[in-house]
Amino acid sequence: MSEIRPDIYWTHLYWLTVLEEQKSYTRAAEKLAVSKSAISQKISELERVTGKTLVHRTTRSVTLSEDGQRLVAELNEPFGQIREIFTGTCDDEGGPLRGTLRLTAPVAFSRQQLVPAITPFLHQHPQLHLQLEVTDRLVSLASEGFDIAIRHCRRELLPETHVAWPLCRTATLVVASADYIRRFGRPDSPDALRQHQCLTYPRGPQSPHWTFERNDERVSVKVQGPFATNNSESLRDAVLAGLGIALLPDFSAREAIGRGLVQELLPEWRPVDVFAESLYVIRPYAPRVSRAVETFSRYLKTTFS
Repeated sequence: MSEIRPDIYWTHLYWLTVLEEQKSYTRAAEKLAVSKSAISQKISELERVTGKTLVHRTTRSVTLSEDGQRLVAELNEPFGQIREIFTGTCDDEGGPLRGTLRLTAPVAFSRQQLVPAITPFLHQHPQLHLQLEVTDRLVSLASEGFDIAIRHCRRELLPETHVAWPLCRTATLVVASADYIRRFGRPDSPDALRQHQCLTYPRGPQSPHWTFERNDERVSVKVQGPFATNNSESLRDAVLAGLGIALLPDFSAREAIGRGLVQELLPEWRPVDVFAESLYVIRPYAPRVSRAVETFSRYLKTTFS
């Protein structure tokens, strides 16, 4: 058997990563500006030379086999590095920022803080296209092709293979709507929450407990209520609807507090072990970073520090 030359199949391999990303021959063909038959031919050639089935095809969907998924997982990082090197080479140090910058950030922070803040940046750099994916899911930057991520999590949960720095501190607030307080009263201590309708962010199958600290005191209270959700925006909407009392990240609650729709409760007590206490910016480690990534990272630091 003749020796396989990997360089002959670089295009084949890249097209496989695009097919996995797009989950469709049609969308992959549109992104690559080629025909569906051309992609199908490349994949068939890859399967022939590897001797493995890489793609499962049906009339409605495309999914990668276990071998295909393993191959793509190994390819994403080197292709990302190639992209960064090429972008850095093409950067005109004195010219405008160009290209696409892919960013992912939490839902509530994006809606309440990030989108208003990045508008001036995009006005300053009209030839740069910013693509924001709003999700509370902790995505894989390398495998999903993101340049930067903003994450609301503890430092130890950040991947060690990435560059990370704190964007800003955050706080957790106890809040309720003015209507709820009018109907049920204002709790004067954490223990009084036992008598209230509490809206929770589930952390597992166990019954929800809220823990508070004040100076050297630490109090844990078992709470109950009619509603739980793993999204702080939905939790805030339930508070606005008067369903009960909730713990919210400050960036999710501040606007409603400023408009008088929501009131902060128990300000002398600090809720702990609910939400992370910092937002972080992370990016994959790369020997070269594009000017767009560097410039946008500096802008985030300046804006939110």
